[in-house]
Amino acid sequence: LRRGKLNINALMTVAVTGAFVIGQWPEAAMVMALYAIAEAIEARAVDRARNAIQGLLAMAPDQASVRQSDGSWLTVAVAQIAVGSTLRVKPGERVPMDGVVQAGQTSINQAPVTGESIPVDKAVGDPVFAGTINESGTFEFEVTALASNSTLARIIHAVEQAQATRAPTQGFVDRFAAIYTPAIFVIAVVVALVGPWLLGWTWMQAVYKALVLLVIACPCALVISTPVTIVSGLAAAARRGILIKGGIYLEEARKLKAIALDKTGTITEGKPRLVDWSLVDAASSLDTAESVAAALAGHSDHPVSRAIAAGLKPNNADIQNFTALAGRGVQAELSGTVYVLGNHRLIEERGQCSSELEATLKRHEESGRTVTLLADPERVIALFAVADTIKGSSREAISELKALGITPVMLTGDNQATASSVASEAGIEQARGNLLPEDKLAAIKTLQGQYGLTAMTGDGINDAPALAQADVGVAM
Repeated sequence: LRRGKLNINALMTVAVTGAFVIGQWPEAAMVMALYAIAEAIEARAVDRARNAIQGLLAMAPDQASVRQSDGSWLTVAVAQIAVGSTLRVKPGERVPMDGVVQAGQTSINQAPVTGESIPVDKAVGDPVFAGTINESGTFEFEVTALASNSTLARIIHAVEQAQATRAPTQGFVDRFAAIYTPAIFVIAVVVALVGPWLLGWTWMQAVYKALVLLVIACPCALVISTPVTIVSGLAAAARRGILIKGGIYLEEARKLKAIALDKTGTITEGKPRLVDWSLVDAASSLDTAESVAAALAGHSDHPVSRAIAAGLKPNNADIQNFTALAGRGVQAELSGTVYVLGNHRLIEERGQCSSELEATLKRHEESGRTVTLLADPERVIALFAVADTIKGSSREAISELKALGITPVMLTGDNQATASSVASEAGIEQARGNLLPEDKLAAIKTLQGQYGLTAMTGDGINDAPALAQADVGVAM
């Protein structure tokens, strides 16, 4: 009242005080209890949203193994490590800072930061990002950015900025009260002042009736409906496996015009699967090719090899001289013959590529598939295509969104060919690939300007800035 803000809080305060003055204690207590419940629900939702960002900080380790001037290794707090230091990362560990590989080869799961569905092979000269997971070999890298300026730190900063710049939306009750409350106050004052002159009331009768008016006029139905509706909506969603972090998002979702969807783990399963394989050499046997490929893939722990092994009939044949060719594939001897199961680069290095094979590989790669080839010393025998497949429910979900008048758009860190292929399969017309977290954030702003209220759906830390910027963020 001192600040002149005649909102629903002021009306509640005066109405309750009025109820006390005229002796209506049960009404005063009931109004306060209902209003307190509504406020508590809102406060809890806000606290949960504020604390969510703390989970991002746990993505990168607090300490790292740093090479000292005498060649020894010492565990040091990441915050104290300078640019130019040499760090070592073992298999299974998270990369502590941004940098460039100096020694060693490995395969790194970059999905938490870039959203790529298949681990990326890294060799000397390749960049690595804080928060990503080292899957296979030990490697050393030179630090190129302080912990406070890593890709992960910039993602967290982008989330904070997006949350800070987004204006809070007022609920219906507050918008209604902005007009209703001052009007009721004016009418109550008129009753108190004019009543004695026009109706012959005493001053005490006039004040009494003005207070009665305030109690009667208090929008109890609205005060009750707000928490009841929110609780009902949140409970109904929870039974379907959906956690909604506040009633405002129930209200905003109804007005959505566009929805941006991440690819990996949202539209797709998020794990590679063998989707196609065929003979390249017509003279070879299908059974032999499958048997040899299954034996070699079964001895490798690379995600692509695991997908191939899972898609073929198991073969536990005894193989000799198994060797992992870092960044290329595997090699082993079976029944006296040396076979390789590797990528396009390995086959090129062996001089076994042909124009016909190149055309086949290009067709698969344009469909967003990772291709692995089986070869012996003389020829390429078979081709195995691995891809991240879309979920069974994705096509139906996209169709239902379109029926609601919402425009779906795919935003992904994967290459454009993969993005276009998956989008087409899911029924999405617009797909944008090769997007870093800040690019996704910019894309959301563009969609908001183009369509209006926009939602973002994602499953990894790389989606966090876009989720925060969107009018409604949906985290898988």
